[in-house]
Amino acid sequence: MEPVQSLSDLFTNHRSTSHVEIGGSLSRTFGQSTFITTLPIGKLIGLYEVDLEVQRNIIPQNLSKLIDYILLNLDHGQSIYFPGIILSARGAGEYDLESLTYRMSPMEKCYVVDGQHRLAAFRRVIETLQSNMARAKDRREYERMEEITSKLRRVYDFPMSVMIYLDIDAKQERQLFSDINKLPRKIGGNLTALRDQRRFYHVLASRLVEQASVMKALPVDRFTERGKGPEYLFSYHLVIEILSALFEGRLKSAARNNGYYFADSVVEEHLAQASFYFERLLHYLPEPSKDELCWSENLQIALALFFHEEAYKSLQFNKYNIEYAMKILQHIDWKAIYQGDEKDRLPRRSRIMKAYNFVREFFKEQNVLLIVDKEDVG
Repeated sequence: MEPVQSLSDLFTNHRSTSHVEIGGSLSRTFGQSTFITTLPIGKLIGLYEVDLEVQRNIIPQNLSKLIDYILLNLDHGQSIYFPGIILSARGAGEYDLESLTYRMSPMEKCYVVDGQHRLAAFRRVIETLQSNMARAKDRREYERMEEITSKLRRVYDFPMSVMIYLDIDAKQERQLFSDINKLPRKIGGNLTALRDQRRFYHVLASRLVEQASVMKALPVDRFTERGKGPEYLFSYHLVIEILSALFEGRLKSAARNNGYYFADSVVEEHLAQASFYFERLLHYLPEPSKDELCWSENLQIALALFFHEEAYKSLQFNKYNIEYAMKILQHIDWKAIYQGDEKDRLPRRSRIMKAYNFVREFFKEQNVLLIVDKEDVG
């Protein structure tokens, strides 16, 4: 029996051979010969090198996000999706037409054209798990060792699509890297949030728009890439911001509870509370219209921030506190919030906070005088 040379051999059941053989198909991509296959990470990490004349330096923030993304699968079993890796052979290996395999000697490497951060993230996860394994072994924590072993197996077995350019030179590699990373652009916040259905407020917003009858009066654009279409009052991304402000009293960027792990019962509870909130807004505010300042994006976030304070005075959501506080809305002169061109000139955060402070002070000074029981009659 041949000895195990590495953890990669152990977890991917590879045997030491004089050559590395990879099954796959040969093709032509825009006039270039390419080899296309799917490899487990355990095999792929031993096949590549990084040339910094082609690649940029690792960006720590991007690497950290990718590591967290991989851990979604390892720690919590959530599905994750990665685009394929692109390599350049630079003369390494040869394709055998008879066996339909690409054969490389143990000393040969391909060079990364696209996917450096993804590969680095997997390497970092493997190194961390190996370090944890050694620590658990020293402490004789056998159950912990079994858990880490299971995770290592899953990492090594993770399948990655790979395309290897067989006959491009370094200049073409740089051009390919530039085209891949320069020409595409990120999708806008609206579509990004809509497609990401792992996070709490994203799921809650989707359920709200799809199931709550009150949202029929507040048309939400769920498909436009950036902003919202002219026939819509809210963007999907704005709904998420309003929910973050209402339930946390924070702007979305600072939200603490927009995590990946939550019970469906918690979503249902918040769905009922959010529906009630929008129902009361429709009752006390003018008819929804883009021409009404109170229905604008900044004012809606500001109102949610204010009503969070009222709703959680008793440390849990109290709809009766919101009902009482909302009676002040019909008395507010919305045009008095911004002076001159402040509505257009101030930064977005400043406009939100100025509106929030205006409503908060108005309520503090006027609620006793303006909110009376007779307003509930008729």
